[in-house]
Amino acid sequence: MKHNDPIQAEERLREEFNRWASAGRGEEMAEEHAAIAAGLLAQMEFALDDKILDLGCGAGWLCGLLTDKVPQGQVVGIDVADEMVRRARERYAERVSLMFIRGEAEDIPWDENFFNKVISIESAYYWPEPGKAFQEIFRVLQPGGTVHILINLYKENVHSHQWREKLAVATHLLSGDEWCGLLTGAGFEQARHARIIDPRPVPDGYQSKWFESAEQMRRFRQEGALLVTGRKPAVPSWR
Repeated sequence: MKHNDPIQAEERLREEFNRWASAGRGEEMAEEHAAIAAGLLAQMEFALDDKILDLGCGAGWLCGLLTDKVPQGQVVGIDVADEMVRRARERYAERVSLMFIRGEAEDIPWDENFFNKVISIESAYYWPEPGKAFQEIFRVLQPGGTVHILINLYKENVHSHQWREKLAVATHLLSGDEWCGLLTGAGFEQARHARIIDPRPVPDGYQSKWFESAEQMRRFRQEGALLVTGRKPAVPSWR
């Protein structure tokens, strides 16, 4: 599926993910993505006072994990869906260092040079204009700050491609090199991509609308999620 008008695409995303939220799928993501999220967080280094943005936060499950890692810092979750944000706020109402707001990846409602880490799990391929979103991520990151994008739908993992016909919203299907090219085009340096393997076993009787068989699910997990990373230069390029 292709994105057409960005404004219409954002509204379609909002409607669809509000529907997902009402169906409880935001909370389900904590279990579905637990293994790859753990793999990502294990690779990262955290300071107690980090300021972290979770872009496409859903019902806030990742933000909850992040606040435990940065008890003297701040975590902000942003999602396009009002209902996802409402549920996240309700669930984490007592976390004083955690905030949730509704917003779009291409127009992040935050000051420039604020965060030192931006993380996004299973969101980037939905963004109508990922190149513009990376420009916004660059804007809100401090010099030297890092971005970590983790996605399961990408060109090299053919076992996820059938999702595009099952989803009610448009998606991008890009390779690791193409995602890195978007990062570089937005000004990031050290753009790289790697894989985070999902080691969980798949029962023989596994059934899902997202996969044709348990064997396809196994091969999907063996390919792993695509991790794309980059760093905002510590010194502006014009100096």
